[in-house]
Amino acid sequence: MKKYILTQQVAEKKLRRMAYEILENNAGEQKIILAGIRDNGSVIAAYIRGLLLEITTQPLSIELISVSLDKRHPREVTVSPATSFDDQVIIVVDDVASSGKTLLYAMRPFLEFHPRKIESLVLVGRTHKAFPVQPDYTGLSLSTTLQEHIYVEVESDRVKGAYLE
Repeated sequence: MKKYILTQQVAEKKLRRMAYEILENNAGEQKIILAGIRDNGSVIAAYIRGLLLEITTQPLSIELISVSLDKRHPREVTVSPATSFDDQVIIVVDDVASSGKTLLYAMRPFLEFHPRKIESLVLVGRTHKAFPVQPDYTGLSLSTTLQEHIYVEVESDRVKGAYLE
């Protein structure tokens, strides 16, 4: 029996709220790059992109890219498509932030450039920070034990829910 902490409806409300926050914090920007960490982060980034395009009242270009890395041993981090990130607003997107390690390593390729701003977004944030990364946008903050795990379920282009195990 799964202990759901987010249903699809609640997750969608939280994602919509974060999309509004992104627009508020990036008012006047003409372009935002959403960098989804594969696999669930990419689905969430695509969903956020759709929401941003739906609710924005200004001309805004939103580019989707994917970040690939081994979350346990993130030695190699690849960004696709590779491009210049100089003077760009980048939002790194993942499903769950636990220690901050994945988000920190996912930002590494962008630091080879001179971006205007790097922010991070997670659907669920946990309180086990071992690295100096605090997401800028968090759908749900949750205190858990180190033994508990949070899983986000996605299906094609939608978040189906999140549960605690």
